[in-house]
Amino acid sequence: MSDMEQMIGDIKGYGLESPKVFSAMLQVPRKEFVPWQFQYLAYKDSAISIGHGQTISQPYTVAFMTDLLDLDEDDRVLEIGTGSGYQAAILSLLAKDVYTIEVVDNLAKEARKRLKRLGYKNVRVRSGSGEAGWKEKAPFDAIIVTAGTEKVPKELFEQLKTGGRLVAPIGGKDYQKMTRYTKESSGKFKKEEYQTYIFVPLIKDKKV
Repeated sequence: MSDMEQMIGDIKGYGLESPKVFSAMLQVPRKEFVPWQFQYLAYKDSAISIGHGQTISQPYTVAFMTDLLDLDEDDRVLEIGTGSGYQAAILSLLAKDVYTIEVVDNLAKEARKRLKRLGYKNVRVRSGSGEAGWKEKAPFDAIIVTAGTEKVPKELFEQLKTGGRLVAPIGGKDYQKMTRYTKESSGKFKKEEYQTYIFVPLIKDKKV
């Protein structure tokens, strides 16, 4: 069994079954998105520091959030919090277009180069604060926020299509509840809460 297959086995141990997501994750070499000194941990089910106070989420968390997005191959996705680009790479295999925003300039530049080098051609990376979303590319079928926030910025809700899904860890700095919002035809949102997590906080200031 390869390291990547073992990683998927560990994720299944949580009770998650998502063949489409697992297939995508088996095609993305996580070690390419991890700093060289931590590459020996690349396929372990743990978060890993990528510098600048940011982390690459544990594989189970990535799989669970991706599964909640319920993506179709024609979907347009917005990600808030590019990090090293790992989540965006997985999304790129499940959706038509991926737009991702990273507030830490250096991380955004590194992610853009990495994704290009690895051949993920349908991902666009922008440096900046994610709370305002990416208005000129809206509306989106799905939005994923990969940092903890007390509430979802209204601009993100506004940039979601009817029927679209937004997944984010909602709560204070100590812990957050993974939450999915689905935009209904009435304009209201169906809210579903799942497990508790601990994410780094969403940085709202561009000056990092």
